[in-house]
Amino acid sequence: MKQVIQSYKTGELRVVDLPVPQCPPGGMLVRTAYSLISVGTEKALVALARESWIGKARARPDLARKVLQRVKREGLLSTLDTVKAKLDTPIPLGYSCAGIVEESGVHTVSFRKGDRVACAGAGHANHAEINAMPANLVARVPEGVSLESAACATVASIALQGVRIAAPTLGEKVAVIGLGLLGQIAVSILRANGCQVFAVDLDPLKVKRALERGAEAGSVRNVDDTVGDALRFSSGCGVDAAIITAATRSNDPLLLAGEISRDKGRVSVVGDVPFDFPRKDYYEKELSLLLSRSYGPGRYNAAYEEQGLDFPIGYVRWTETRNLECVLGLMARGLLPVSDLISRRFPIEKAEDAYQLLLGPEGQKSPGILLEYPSEPDRAPLILKASPVQRNSGEIGIGFIGAGSFATGTLMSRFAATQGVRLHTAVSARGFTARHAAEKFGFDRVAGTSEEILTDPEIAAVVIATRHDSHAPLASAALRSGKHVFLEKPLALDEEQLAEITEAACRSGKILFVGFNRRFSPLALDLKKFLPAGQTLQMLYRVNAGPIPRHSWICDPKIGGGRMIGEAGHFVDFMSYLCGAPPSTVSCDGLAAGAQEAAFDGSDSFSASIGFADGSVGTLVYTAMGDAACAKEYSEVYAGGKMAVLHDFRSLELTAGGKTRRSRLTRQDKGFDAEIKAFITSIQGAAPAPFTIEGLGAVTRATFAMVRALASGRREQLRIRGQAPLFAGSTRSDPRKDSE
Repeated sequence: MKQVIQSYKTGELRVVDLPVPQCPPGGMLVRTAYSLISVGTEKALVALARESWIGKARARPDLARKVLQRVKREGLLSTLDTVKAKLDTPIPLGYSCAGIVEESGVHTVSFRKGDRVACAGAGHANHAEINAMPANLVARVPEGVSLESAACATVASIALQGVRIAAPTLGEKVAVIGLGLLGQIAVSILRANGCQVFAVDLDPLKVKRALERGAEAGSVRNVDDTVGDALRFSSGCGVDAAIITAATRSNDPLLLAGEISRDKGRVSVVGDVPFDFPRKDYYEKELSLLLSRSYGPGRYNAAYEEQGLDFPIGYVRWTETRNLECVLGLMARGLLPVSDLISRRFPIEKAEDAYQLLLGPEGQKSPGILLEYPSEPDRAPLILKASPVQRNSGEIGIGFIGAGSFATGTLMSRFAATQGVRLHTAVSARGFTARHAAEKFGFDRVAGTSEEILTDPEIAAVVIATRHDSHAPLASAALRSGKHVFLEKPLALDEEQLAEITEAACRSGKILFVGFNRRFSPLALDLKKFLPAGQTLQMLYRVNAGPIPRHSWICDPKIGGGRMIGEAGHFVDFMSYLCGAPPSTVSCDGLAAGAQEAAFDGSDSFSASIGFADGSVGTLVYTAMGDAACAKEYSEVYAGGKMAVLHDFRSLELTAGGKTRRSRLTRQDKGFDAEIKAFITSIQGAAPAPFTIEGLGAVTRATFAMVRALASGRREQLRIRGQAPLFAGSTRSDPRKDSE
């Protein structure tokens, strides 16, 4: 199928062939008939992507500050690699479309194949022939409403939410400032609400169009006496509310709204405008300045948008889904005409021409630009084949499941540079990321489903870099298919998943490798050699992790497992590697309620005490409350009169006999290169497998125990299963069998 993507690095816009996405269990596949190019939002996005690095930094100073903080923490070279990888990731365009349901997920009951629907959401309702849609971002199109009109429903919902925020009542006089597509729709919605509308824009043609759509009065800014016109329109009082739908770098819309509003009026901001304006009018009139968040309640809430959890109608009357249904209902009753706003139509193959029009002088004269799609898209499952290359028969075919920023920015380049590796097939939930990875790193092909990787006899090993809830199921399936597995952490989210993957690994006889990369760092190897053999260790590991949004999938215990299960395994494994023994006891304390900001909780900031089977002890201090400019990871180790200090895998201090030896790397090295080499050499039989399933299980159970210990306040005892060491060739300990 075809989809429009853009490089955020270069600004290049392309129509590419991609595999058809998989149908989400709680959603549906929608064959697109029409999608709307948003003149405001998409024009700004495309223009930003074409800016230089400096231009992007000026436009997003918040992100520029994060980059500078990362430079202080990780160094310039590592930060540049991360930034380049992020900028190089393509982005999908589009967020408003309409089409026909092709397939419903197993948990989707409200929609059936053949239903006509309108779809919303950036990253979901893309300019693509087929879109995988969550149920809460879809609304059924009523009879009498064309799919062309329904393709405008998302933009109409944005305008509707801006009107709702302004809370106009019957008979009030409302100004609409900015008369692009959003503004024209807002005029019609206000008219349907029984309001009198004063329309303002720089373009006289747009003001004329608004008057034709029912505005009672209008004014051309910078030509007419707009303030005087508004006062005459409002009988000298000022308008009851002003809705700003303009997109501009000027603060004039906010200045104007303040001037023309009545005492205690409301100003609703829908468009993208700067908030640097004098407080005089807003203060003296005691105006309410209100920001409208996209389509309505539920927007940017992963539980609502992706997991299908609805807000009870008695508490949240107008969610983004119900706003979508509302504007479609207005269209069906003839109260919201939009067909006259659609000025141009382009077939999907000519999307680049549509964006050229958008960015040119004619763009502002075209409020609504539609992309049209064929009735039957190309469904070929393998849509990219590398140019013919002479392959070595001894190469290990690698399949990648997942092509997110970590996979493309950290793993794929290293696998591609490893001797004896053939990057065979890439798969991702969003096919454009797999397509981009295939082109960049030289994969043979892109597939639409993970099953195509698992059943391909040319693929010997599978790399899994997906969301955490899919790790164990995918890894278990790959092992049962006779594939070696490189699995990003965590190994599993619960005991049931852990049991499944343990059984699959034991039965398959294949290598199961988890991305606990810290132990492979060259400084970690030096540290381990420095420690005295046969002696217990006292260890401290501090992680200055920083906060993440509470709505992030990582925080969801069913998807990400939270930060204990999702990330703490890295540090438990590192300590287990150093002492050569599995964890045997765990206790954990989080910050007391009210002792930290509301953005955090105990699972973000905690201290865990871990006992190991050889008698070693470790303390893990994990915090979301530190300064981002400080190093993320810091470790101290004490044993037999020796002391080691590891600074964020950039420098190491080894002290013994009153002398300190220091070593420093030119760039941070967390062991990614070495871990991938270890995985490949173990498949080739040139070295033993670095991990044992017993060791991986012990580390994973320790993270489960942290969660239980934090909840109960009790020390958790762990059963040690088997005698296999945690690291091939380990001589530090002989764990006690079945100790508790």
